[in-house]
Amino acid sequence: MEARDPELKKELDATLQARRELGPEYESALIESFLEKLDQRLDSTTDRRVRRQLAEKQMVVARGARPPSTGDSFGDRYGFAIVSLVLAIPLSAIAVVQADFAGLCVAWLGIVGVNAAHAAGGVPWARRRTRESKQSSDWED
Repeated sequence: MEARDPELKKELDATLQARRELGPEYESALIESFLEKLDQRLDSTTDRRVRRQLAEKQMVVARGARPPSTGDSFGDRYGFAIVSLVLAIPLSAIAVVQADFAGLCVAWLGIVGVNAAHAAGGVPWARRRTRESKQSSDWED
């Protein structure tokens, strides 16, 4: 078994050596002490990672670029398009009944235009929602 953290391995070895010298009556105190050190190490590592990620995001925003994406899921990328295509069926039927082929063309131009604007990021309410979700997810990373 290769230790990833040599300092932590030394702590564990010292705890085991102290247990051998002091006997089993001090075992729970020694284990508790080692677990506290391990907990402190994990807390400091987590804090460091969170601070680094926040600093990286702040640097990207300060440079005027878009913040790095958090890995868009299938629903985030294609949900709007799928919903609009599902709604296109009744819209197409209504357009054909009301204005024949010209109505169908107008309906589909509208559907394509809305999807293109959404894909280009030109929908203000979508940008605001994305920005709010990214701000709330800063602590979840």
